[in-house]
Amino acid sequence: MCFAKTRRWMEFYLVAVLLFYFASLAGAQSTASSPPAGPSLAEKRAELNLLAARANPLALRHFLLGMPKGADLHNHLAGAVYAESWIRSAAEDHLCVDLKEHSYSKPKAASTGDSAPSVCNNGKVPAEEAFKNQELYDALVDAFSMRGFVPSSGNTGHNHFFSTFDKFFPAYPGHLGEWVDEVATRAAVQNEQYLELMHTPGYGQAASVAHEIGWRDDLAALRIALLKRGIGGELSLARAELDQAEVVRRKSEHCGQPDATAACRVEVRFLCQVLRGFPKEIVFAQTLSCFELAKVDARYVGINFVMPEDGYTSMTDYALQMRMVGFLHDLYPKVHISLHAGELAPGLVPYEGLCCHIRLAVEQAHAERIGHGVDVMYEEKPHELLKEMAEKHVMAEINLTSNSVILGVSGKEHPLSIYRQFHVPVALSTDDEGVSRIDMTHEFVRAVETYGLGYVDLKQMVRTSMEHTFLPGQSLWVAPDEFGRVVPACTSDSRSAEKLSPSCGDFLRANEKARAQWELERRFVAFEGSL
Repeated sequence: MCFAKTRRWMEFYLVAVLLFYFASLAGAQSTASSPPAGPSLAEKRAELNLLAARANPLALRHFLLGMPKGADLHNHLAGAVYAESWIRSAAEDHLCVDLKEHSYSKPKAASTGDSAPSVCNNGKVPAEEAFKNQELYDALVDAFSMRGFVPSSGNTGHNHFFSTFDKFFPAYPGHLGEWVDEVATRAAVQNEQYLELMHTPGYGQAASVAHEIGWRDDLAALRIALLKRGIGGELSLARAELDQAEVVRRKSEHCGQPDATAACRVEVRFLCQVLRGFPKEIVFAQTLSCFELAKVDARYVGINFVMPEDGYTSMTDYALQMRMVGFLHDLYPKVHISLHAGELAPGLVPYEGLCCHIRLAVEQAHAERIGHGVDVMYEEKPHELLKEMAEKHVMAEINLTSNSVILGVSGKEHPLSIYRQFHVPVALSTDDEGVSRIDMTHEFVRAVETYGLGYVDLKQMVRTSMEHTFLPGQSLWVAPDEFGRVVPACTSDSRSAEKLSPSCGDFLRANEKARAQWELERRFVAFEGSL
């Protein structure tokens, strides 16, 4: 008798908790730019599954692993490759390992054949030695990533993170297709469907010509001088590099064959990286090359600036660099712009250095997306800036683990909740998943555990990621960042239907972005229906 009464009280309590939870969820939606309508029955079921999974981190990861994740829009290709792959490729290329610095270099004397060993001396050994020496292998993994890293005097997470690239980068050339395959394969396992990978094409000729010409304050004249000297000659090499990479990737993934892997279904585009830490004339030449490349090759959908934002040149020339991008944007208006801005924190630079990077990126450089945006509340008039980003639909690319290990910013110190409060579009991304030893699912788990996000919150972010891709064509949704109504052409179509109406089929065929968004909706229907 007592057991029956206790059970009834427990059931009553559980119902009350769930009613309170969904009431809170509805309130949270109104403050986070969610659709005006409440959760569907399928979404409520997914919420309950997520709520149950929160009790155990392993169960939570398993649940989130299968959830559709849309797009990873902030992903450095070189930083996305795991250390084990760098070791393998260095051995294949017969590179040398500096035993003190744990960095790669080319051998002193070129090998005479593919199977010939590297000629290494002066404290260096062939990279192949790592397969015979577990201590060396482990040291390389640690040097190329944040695995086991413990900050010490003079060696911060920031310094160790950025030092990894110089150590492994000599193994990068010639392996682009392998790296794209690795990242796409990892994405497919997690139900991601689209990647915009940041990649740096060759800039040797552009840098050389820019150095010879020197700096000119007249950007129009400098652009003409650079183009006359033929810096566009490297564009064909950059395009050929992607051609070859696609061949390697398709072969690795058996694309177009009966045994094609799931990675074939992951769509990949590229953002052309500009190295912001170089002299201003070289930075301008790189930026011009990126705009020219994106104009002629649709696989490059936009540009971005990389290298530490707190570096001396990056800080000193930041306003000028934003003026460069704004100038070229006016000449190449169809080229999309995403910029690292606000990847800063107090102590990393003086407080006055936190004043205005995000604002300059948004207002002068016309950035459509902001990478990191961690220092937004330290900017001048931050509330006005947040409102401006919301009004212009400038998305913030949120990299939780990266911000924690590089900047030491996490939890309540991170502005994710503030961005959502001000209706700024946000989406999770990985930044450098190989160096950080994470994946996209890890970031979803972190977001749920740290900020108490629910299923509808995550779904909103995933839809936002696809809304802010740089794919061509119109959006599936009637209003920007509002995911309640699809365009009239597809209103009558079920998102799980195998056959579309003529109007919807025509619309999706004509608009690649909408087509990708429809695929995301189809995946949501399948995922929620499986719960």
